[in-house]
Amino acid sequence: MHQQVQTLRKRIAENISRRWFMRDCGVGLGAIAATDLLCESSASNQANAASLPAEPLAARAPHFPAKVKNVIYLFMAGAPSHLELFDNKPQLAKFDGTLPPAELLNGYRAAFINPNSKLLGPKFKFDRYGQCGAEISEILPHTASIADELTIVKSMKTDAFNHAPAQIMMNTGSQLFGKPSLGAWTLYGLGSESKDLPGFVVFSSGAKGPSGGNSNWGSGFLPTVYSGVQLRSVGDPVLYLSNPPGVDSRAQRDALDAIGNLNRQHLAETGDPEIATRINSFEMAFRMQTSAPELMDIRSETQATLDLYGVDPDKPSFGKNCLLARRLVERGVRFVQLFHEAWDQHGNLVGGLKKNCKDTDRACAALIEDLKQRGMLDETLVIWGGEFGRTPMVQGGGDDGRDHHPNAFTMWMAGGGMKAGTTFGQSDEFGFNVTEDEVHVRDLHATILHQLGFDHRRLNFKFQGLDQRLTGVEPARVVGEILA
Repeated sequence: MHQQVQTLRKRIAENISRRWFMRDCGVGLGAIAATDLLCESSASNQANAASLPAEPLAARAPHFPAKVKNVIYLFMAGAPSHLELFDNKPQLAKFDGTLPPAELLNGYRAAFINPNSKLLGPKFKFDRYGQCGAEISEILPHTASIADELTIVKSMKTDAFNHAPAQIMMNTGSQLFGKPSLGAWTLYGLGSESKDLPGFVVFSSGAKGPSGGNSNWGSGFLPTVYSGVQLRSVGDPVLYLSNPPGVDSRAQRDALDAIGNLNRQHLAETGDPEIATRINSFEMAFRMQTSAPELMDIRSETQATLDLYGVDPDKPSFGKNCLLARRLVERGVRFVQLFHEAWDQHGNLVGGLKKNCKDTDRACAALIEDLKQRGMLDETLVIWGGEFGRTPMVQGGGDDGRDHHPNAFTMWMAGGGMKAGTTFGQSDEFGFNVTEDEVHVRDLHATILHQLGFDHRRLNFKFQGLDQRLTGVEPARVVGEILA
C-alpha cells in the first residue's frame, strides 16, 4: 500500500508543470490578488472616511482667513480669441497676410493648421477704458464699462491644445480624466453654507455642452458628494424633482427615514464614503423640492434687475444663468460654474465672435455690477476664460478663422480680493508666446485656492498611496502681483 501511494505521488509530480499550474490555477491566483486589492481598497476607504467630517457638506474653516466665500466661474468653452477681445497686437495687423518668422514656429505643435499659415490681423478695433486704461475690444462694450473692476491676465499658458483635454486640465489641473474639479476641491475644503441647495452647481448654455463633459465638474477620486450638480434653467431644475401621483410628503419622509437608517448602519460597518453621499443625495433632493422652485423663479427680481441682465424669465439664456448664479451664492452655494460652449471659431471668426459677445457680454458685466451693488463682490470671486487661446495664423485658406493655441491667452477675474483695474502679463508682438509674467493653469489654481484660504500644497486627499492635490507635483505659485 505504501509503495502504491509513493508511485502515485511520483506520477502526479511528473505531470505537474509551471504551464499546468498557470493554466489550471490562474483563477485561484486572480482571486488571491483580487482579495488583496479589495482589502487595500477597503483600508483606504476606511482611512479616508475617518478623515472626512460626519456631515460632508458642513461649512468648515480653511487653513487661514479667506478673502473669498464663493466662486462664480464663467467658462467660455471652445476658447475665445484673445487677439480679437483683450490682447491688442498692432504688429499682427501690420504683418497681416505674411508668413510668421521661422524662429517663432521652432518646435511648435498646432492642432489642425499648417504652422506656416499666414498671419491674420485682428478683426476688431480696440480702445482704452476706465481709469485703468485697459485695452478692450469694441465688441465687448459692457465688459469695457466695468474695466476698473477687472484683473486682466494676458499671460495665461496651458499644456493642452485640444478641447477635451484642455478643458479637463483647466478644471482639474490634469489632462487625464478622473481627477477632481476645482469646484469639487473647493467644496471638499470648505463645505457649503447652503442646507437646501447643492454646494456646487453647474449650468450649460451655448451650441452644445462642453467637450470635456461631466468630468469638468466631477469629483474624481473624492467622494461624489463633492461633484457639481447640473441644473436646467427652464422647467424643473432637476428631472423628476416632483413627487409622482399618489406619493405625498409624509409618505416620502417615512420612506427616506427608513432608507437612511439602513444606509447609516451600512456606513458604520464599512466606512464607505459613497454611502454618506447617497444619504446626502436623498436628503438634498427632498429639500430641493421646496428650495429649487423658489430659486428658479426669477420673476421675484425687480424689473430693473431683469433689464440689467437682459433676460426673459421664460427663456433659457446665458444671462439667465448669470442671474441664477447670483441668486445661488446669495443662498450660500459655494461654487457656481457656467459653461457657454460656442467659442471654437476655426471659421466664421467675425460672425461667431459677434454673436458670442452679444450673447454673453451684457450678462457678464451685469453680474459684476449686481454683486457690487449688493455688497457681495468683495467676497465672491468671478472668473472668465476658456481652455486656451487662438493662433495668430489664419485657419485654412480663407481669412476668417483661427486654430487652437495653448502658448498664450487671456482671462479676467473680478472681486474676491483681486487687484481691480489691473492688467498683468504680456505676450509677444504677435500674441504667440508669453514674454512677461507667465501664469500657468497650476498657478491660477494655486491663486484661487489661496483666496479661498488654502495652501494648495496642503489641500490634499490620499488616493492610490499618494497625497493627491489640485496643483499636482509640478511647481505652482500664488500670483501675488494680482492680489489686492
